Amino acid sequence: MTRNHFLTSLLGVSISAFAIVIFFFIVFFIFCRRRKQPSTESDEEHDVESLDHDKQGFSSETEKLVTFQGGEDLTICDILDAPGEVIGKSSYGTLYKASLQRSGKVRVLRFLRPVCAVRSDSKEFSGVIETLGFVRHENLVPLLGFYAGTRGEKLMVHPFFSSGNLSDIIRSGDGESIKWSNILRITIGMSEALDYLHSGMQKTIVHGNLKSKNVLLNSSFEPRISDFGLHLLLNLAAGQEILDVSAAEGYKAPELIKMKDVSKESDVYSLGVIMLELVSGKEPINDNPTGDSEFYLPDFMRNAVLDHKLSDLYRPEILTSSGNNLSEECVLKYFQLAMSCCSPSPSLRPNMKQVLRKLEDIRKC
Repeated sequence: MTRNHFLTSLLGVSISAFAIVIFFFIVFFIFCRRRKQPSTESDEEHDVESLDHDKQGFSSETEKLVTFQGGEDLTICDILDAPGEVIGKSSYGTLYKASLQRSGKVRVLRFLRPVCAVRSDSKEFSGVIETLGFVRHENLVPLLGFYAGTRGEKLMVHPFFSSGNLSDIIRSGDGESIKWSNILRITIGMSEALDYLHSGMQKTIVHGNLKSKNVLLNSSFEPRISDFGLHLLLNLAAGQEILDVSAAEGYKAPELIKMKDVSKESDVYSLGVIMLELVSGKEPINDNPTGDSEFYLPDFMRNAVLDHKLSDLYRPEILTSSGNNLSEECVLKYFQLAMSCCSPSPSLRPNMKQVLRKLEDIRKC
């Protein structure tokens, strides 16, 4: 081989080797850039946000989705891939209205913050989920599915009801909210739901956070109570915060010091407050939740009772909007039942079966 041929061959090999090195360098550079590329996840804006942030830690490979009646078609991908619109927030979690992409169904996803939820690796926790999942009543919002992430995240799946909650309806000025037939329908539905929770199952379930914001309505004004037993999934600090909010809003029974002390009787008290809210149209805010009055009631209600102005406690348009068949006596009987539910002494409050019997008598008057 001549010297020129040798140099030509050597130069060709060198160029080929250099090209290979450059190629691998470019591939390596692109790979590194992709790994370092920041996430494109956007921050929350107004009332719309992605579920991605709250679902960090959920692993479809290591966790299982528990489903109940009505949620058999749910999949892990349905939950993890669903875009969500924020419809409610609290210190312990966030509610999303989510469109499931595979089935096209609209569901409510309740995300419980890990710092507020109890550990899910115990038999007691599994028992609570199973109990809540098997609750089925026409006036209760059912649990369709439950999913827990590897970092302590918990996600509950419920149906979505588009007609809003009772609190908003009462204060909307909607003429339907003052119709006596609707007031009775809502009250009876709530009472039947509580009676089922208290005595219709093998194990009693105390709602623990009953208020008008947790009562959803359909187009026929049939109530659906949500959030029942939710406090059982929260730690003591989060549960106590719920109780403090309940006190400020006027729904907390006077005997309650800690959330763990909630009872059937405290549920009855909250029902009584909602009944007074229905006929008065006013918010049951309590500026003195630890009050020293013999009447542990929201301010406007307590003042009306002490001043013997019971007619101030219900909207007079209830009588005029309901035709000529409704007498003031019926409204006053309803008011008296509500007041008995709000008795300062738990032992003097009627149970739910007694409430239902009295409501039936009121409906006949």
